[in-house]
Amino acid sequence: MSDPSAPLAAVPAAGDRRRAVAPAHLRFFHGPMDCGKSTLALQVDHNQSRQGRSGLLLTQGDRSAAPRISSRVGLSRDAVEVDPGTDLTLLVRTHWADGRRVDYLIVDEAQFLSPRQVDQLAELVDASHVDVYAFGLTTDFRARLFPGTQRLLEVADDVQRIQVEVLCWCGLPGLLNARVVDGAMVRSGATVVVADTAPTPAPDETDDPATGSDVHYQVLCRRHHVLGQLGPTAAGPGQLALS
Repeated sequence: MSDPSAPLAAVPAAGDRRRAVAPAHLRFFHGPMDCGKSTLALQVDHNQSRQGRSGLLLTQGDRSAAPRISSRVGLSRDAVEVDPGTDLTLLVRTHWADGRRVDYLIVDEAQFLSPRQVDQLAELVDASHVDVYAFGLTTDFRARLFPGTQRLLEVADDVQRIQVEVLCWCGLPGLLNARVVDGAMVRSGATVVVADTAPTPAPDETDDPATGSDVHYQVLCRRHHVLGQLGPTAAGPGQLALS
């Protein structure tokens, strides 16, 4: 037993100081297009910065085609554009070397990260106590996990599906992203084609495929993604049209 009369050490050992630091976490928020990922990313940044923390915002292939995190509700902030070759650990250490604090990272469009970059985020969390908040799509237009999404699901401390409900044109919850080219849903092509979503067309517009953009995305329920059906038809599957 230690002597209670013994003087306390003025400075704890380095290891004790490190253990005293609050543990950081890697959190991943995911969902289909239009569920508010970028809006939530900017809200998290706002809440963190209000407490005096210093963050670094990262993005890749934002809809604005600029180094920004932008949401469809009109919010946006400048961000650092990364690419598949960016070393995220080195990026943060460069900011430290320049005398800039990085207490947390906001990573939008995280589905585009490589598995190695996700591991770099985990390393920053574990070794450097940097909190990471990643936001990304669950699946691509083929209903398959993006490599970055898959790795985040494997290693993140906390995984949350964003609760803002997106609706398919039929009114059911939209779960999957469809790529639409010249008004028709496609199931092959490059995994990454940056384009925005289009508003759900009105029923009297769905017969004209030219009403959409050359390339855009549309959120569908599982059934209509399988069927490739982008809107209501005059006669539904298995029904007879009334004259």
